[in-house]
Amino acid sequence: MAEFNIVLLEPEIPANTGNIGRTCVAADAKLHLIEPLGFKLDEKSIRRAGLDYWKDLDVAIYTDWQEFCVKNAGAKIYMATTKARHVYTEVSYEPGCYILFGRESAGIPEEILKEHPDECVRIPMVGDTRSLNLSNSVAIVLYEALRQNGFAHMKREGALHRLSWEEKR
Repeated sequence: MAEFNIVLLEPEIPANTGNIGRTCVAADAKLHLIEPLGFKLDEKSIRRAGLDYWKDLDVAIYTDWQEFCVKNAGAKIYMATTKARHVYTEVSYEPGCYILFGRESAGIPEEILKEHPDECVRIPMVGDTRSLNLSNSVAIVLYEALRQNGFAHMKREGALHRLSWEEKR
């Protein structure tokens, strides 16, 4: 079972979804896509952005928000939105929780946000910046959840071998 779940509500840009899929594979997170999608899942741009990782992605697809809610009843869902009163680092992400992101052009519908004000989180930004790129936002919040949980089961070291200062002389 995936440590965390990333949910995209009606994503519109295939390259973002491909990038998010690649991030989910690297983080052992499950990706949930809620239709309608602004693209076909067989589009080259998704696979190009996800490179060869798309085949390794754990992904579920739902026809609409209601189907997602029925199939994931009782799930703890955090909602990433610019309309939140909590910063994404101020909540504790428990393993198995879901992190929801809305459409690139409109975000998560307000009727959904109003039902869950305490689960809404935002990424701080300067001035009148409307929002960040969706794939960047997913990476920021997902990796905070992973950090809070000690990067459980993740590789923490690279394979680079460094020579000591004396060996370089």
